[in-house]
Amino acid sequence: MRLRAPLGWLQLKHRPLRLLVAIAGISFAVLLIMMQLGFRTALFESSVRIHTQLDYDIALFSPDSVFIVRPQDFPLQRLYQGLGDPEVAEIMPLYIFPAVWKNPWNHDRRSITAIGFDPQHRIFDLPEFDRLRIQLAQQNAVAFDRASRPEFGPVGDWFDGGNSLRTEINDRDMDVVALFELGTSFGIDGTILTSDDNWLRLFPDRPRNRIQLGLMRLTNGADPDTVRARLDERLPDDVLVMTRADFVDRELEYWNSATPIGYIFAFGAIMGLIVGGIIVYQILFADVSEHLNEYATLRAIGFKNRFVSGIVLQQATILAVLGYLPGLLLVWWLYGVTADATQLPLYITAERAFGVFGLTLAMCALSGMLAMRKVRRLDPAEVF
Repeated sequence: MRLRAPLGWLQLKHRPLRLLVAIAGISFAVLLIMMQLGFRTALFESSVRIHTQLDYDIALFSPDSVFIVRPQDFPLQRLYQGLGDPEVAEIMPLYIFPAVWKNPWNHDRRSITAIGFDPQHRIFDLPEFDRLRIQLAQQNAVAFDRASRPEFGPVGDWFDGGNSLRTEINDRDMDVVALFELGTSFGIDGTILTSDDNWLRLFPDRPRNRIQLGLMRLTNGADPDTVRARLDERLPDDVLVMTRADFVDRELEYWNSATPIGYIFAFGAIMGLIVGGIIVYQILFADVSEHLNEYATLRAIGFKNRFVSGIVLQQATILAVLGYLPGLLLVWWLYGVTADATQLPLYITAERAFGVFGLTLAMCALSGMLAMRKVRRLDPAEVF
């Protein structure tokens, strides 16, 4: 038995140029939606890289700090006061502030996030961290994030080649003795780690007893929420006491609400839907108008509105599939190019792919329903 091509497809391919325009329009809408959603996800995921890679249970942070890149300091004494809690096993002070990195190759200067800590503490949950923290105990030694932006120079490749590297940070000669991998964000282009002593040499105007972040590890079996509530009552109001989840949520809330970036990306995705919907509507409406006599004939010989409307919805579904696939391939390529250039976490997830496909189907179906209103109101007697 020979299968017949769907009537909706036969009508679409009857005008190949119009079909290509529709596919291009839907692909552009898919591209716009997925790029905006990808950037939005990359914004949130990258903004909490430091929060999630640090190894801690409770964090102390200044309430005057808006986000982690430029934190305000608070007394180191607060950490020691927290150590008085019977379920706090270890405290780890961190010093964080942007420094000025001099590119050893072209001598350009660029802001880089400098994190200082006591090398005795394993502050990061990174595979290479135990090895590099021993090296950072040396004077004027730093570890460089190999996932930093390329504007800092080919540090990773140079170091992997067995070469020594010395550069200036805050106009002080420093040796790169190790590499680690953390990654960039919308607020951090690159990161260096060093000992607390070296960090204070880079920032001689900053006192040792004022820190930017305090971390606590709890005893086995301790409940972080219970300890957090207890410390929050005990410590003064010049520090925020947060669990890991609280700390992550606070950073995400800043980027989502306090800055326009999250709103812009969400608005861009909505605009993609609107643009795609208008294109599909125009294509389907033109097709319906051209075939009005044929639709009237079908109505006159007894076909119901449901059948005639189904042809238009069939066209909308075909357009959604044909437009989505090339759009998805283009997004996959652009994600790779952008990720290589920015070091941001841009990748296609199954959830996003299926979600955007569902939005594309809904966009085309809605456009089809609007376009077929003319068919539903059609009176065969008036047409003939």
